[in-house]
Amino acid sequence: MSVASVLRDGRVIARRNMLGVRRTPGALVTGVAQPVIFVLILGFVFADALGGDDYREFLIGGVLAQTLTFNSSFTAVYLAKDLQTGLIDRFRALPMSRVGVILGRTTSDLLTNTISIVVVIACGLAIGWRVHADLGSVVLTCGLLLLFAFATSWIGAFIALTARSVEVAQSLGLLWLFPVCFVSGAFVSADMLPGPLRVVAEWNPVTAVATAVRRGFGNEPPSGFAVGHGWPADNALLYATLCCVAIIAVFAPIAVVQYRRISKR
Repeated sequence: MSVASVLRDGRVIARRNMLGVRRTPGALVTGVAQPVIFVLILGFVFADALGGDDYREFLIGGVLAQTLTFNSSFTAVYLAKDLQTGLIDRFRALPMSRVGVILGRTTSDLLTNTISIVVVIACGLAIGWRVHADLGSVVLTCGLLLLFAFATSWIGAFIALTARSVEVAQSLGLLWLFPVCFVSGAFVSADMLPGPLRVVAEWNPVTAVATAVRRGFGNEPPSGFAVGHGWPADNALLYATLCCVAIIAVFAPIAVVQYRRISKR
């Protein structure tokens, strides 16, 4: 099947999913409420112990990276729901691209992620966070965030196609998120973590995205925070981009393979 056919089918599925979000806006509650809660808790409960107003500026980059990682669970849950209700069976009976079906899901979830980004930025502005960079840097940073969201959604798609039930997909979709997000430099400097955890955090894609976002928005770490060093920290934007490409290159093919296995049953 041609690339044009894949893109056309993906566009059709994405439009169908976006219409579903418009008709049931309650589906966005978690994607909106979760980042607000994290900003408020970390920005006011822990901020004074970690640097006050300076920490609130440092915080937003980490919350953006963490929120987009957590949003991959939406892909897992809603794709598993389509499998469980038999909708995917109908798609398989049609002359549609297998890649297009999954691509439509991951593409439409960019809408949820875009709303989450806007919510986090609005919350950040409300608690004193500010952008200290030019427009070009801001646009590039937002592009990185959307690329990262698209990449992590393919992980969610693979989980859904493996689990095939909403309950299992929800459990598996959250299981890996906490260690990935919290053993990172999202909320503290990676150099503040002990021993092996520091090495893991330094090379964690979430750390790279959070660091690249802070630099893109011109946010400096609070006074007294250890500044990360090493290749991932010094080349955060490049490393974050390479991680996104690598995630898509790994999980997109295996998600499609898993979809084909389901189709043969």
